[in-house]
Amino acid sequence: MPKRPLDHRAGMAAPSVSPPSPDARTPLLGGLTPAQFMRRYWQKKPLLIRGAIPDLEPPLSREALFELAQSDDAESRLVSHLRGRWRLDHGPFEADEIPSPKRREWTLLVQGVDLHDDRARALLDRFRFIPDARLDDLMISYATDGGGVGPHFDSYDVFLLQVHGKRRWRISTQRDLTLQPGLPLKVLQHFEPEQEFLLEPGDMLYLPPHVAHDGVAQGECMTCSIGFRAPSANELIGQFLYYLAERGELARSQAGERLYRDPHQSAVAHPAALPPALVAELGAILARVRWTQRDIVSFLGSYLSEPKSHVVFDSPDRPLGEAAFVRAAQGSGVRLDNRTTLLYGARSYFINGEESALPRKRKWLLELADARRIEGKRFVTLSADPSMTALLHEWYRAGWVRVGAFS
Repeated sequence: MPKRPLDHRAGMAAPSVSPPSPDARTPLLGGLTPAQFMRRYWQKKPLLIRGAIPDLEPPLSREALFELAQSDDAESRLVSHLRGRWRLDHGPFEADEIPSPKRREWTLLVQGVDLHDDRARALLDRFRFIPDARLDDLMISYATDGGGVGPHFDSYDVFLLQVHGKRRWRISTQRDLTLQPGLPLKVLQHFEPEQEFLLEPGDMLYLPPHVAHDGVAQGECMTCSIGFRAPSANELIGQFLYYLAERGELARSQAGERLYRDPHQSAVAHPAALPPALVAELGAILARVRWTQRDIVSFLGSYLSEPKSHVVFDSPDRPLGEAAFVRAAQGSGVRLDNRTTLLYGARSYFINGEESALPRKRKWLLELADARRIEGKRFVTLSADPSMTALLHEWYRAGWVRVGAFS
């Protein structure tokens, strides 16, 4: 069967796809239910899934991906392997800096494509049987024949979904994860493959953290990587303590911002030595720091919904007034902007890093967070609540909410 070229026509449709129900069998997971997959494979062992998404089209054409890699709003990297030497360049790139597709052994990686393209976002939404707080982004890897990034491992879970061409994957559960020194990439020093798979469009490979893998393009190739957040304990602890300090919780834990006093400090012969009394006082201060479950929820919701530093929201050029916004939403519904993260807890909701108390009539907000959209007919019913329409109109003016379905 002749190979279909990767062109501008690929993947033009952007259907709205809901994630599978936890107990519904799905081709996406090889006939398993999400509940079975999470129990048997998640963070446990790899899984190869043939025909995970039949008749799959790339969310972006090659040209559109190259154009995105030239934008300041996207994170992109260019990896090449010439004469046995690895090279890594970071974007944004000028058009003439991206090699010709006819040249072998190079790879373009573009992070967060779901933030910029509705089709990529719809593809990412298929994996929302895993909490949004853990879901990171959809990266597209475009490679020419022989292209790859070398044998490596990730510290997070990843679904590797083939969307164009073929890629040969070799994987290993080896314990030796030593990296080659002096390289711009994290390439394993000793890679001992245990299994090998050739993935074609629609096929998918799930890998838990720290499973070594090496993917090499067989001809022109495009792969979508669905990655997950895996913050380290050090990151969470540091950010949580900063959060408490910023809110003044540390000061309250100490019964006020009491200044350090040392009336019994004696004269010293070694002025550069840390005073033992100061060390002891800091230890006592830290021992008095307290927090509650609500502090933890507030921190996690705010921290995990915070947009990445390069994300910028675009307000409508000609924003509708509230009455016109409501009429438009009653006709075509509303949806969260691709860049918006909306999470909730028992008492609060968190949107793009901001925490607010859940409204008294909260059902609509929970529906919007879980479905990322409210259909027009449903909006008609809900719009009897003026507090809802006022808040959604405010989010619309900020660029956090859009009117209508996927474009």
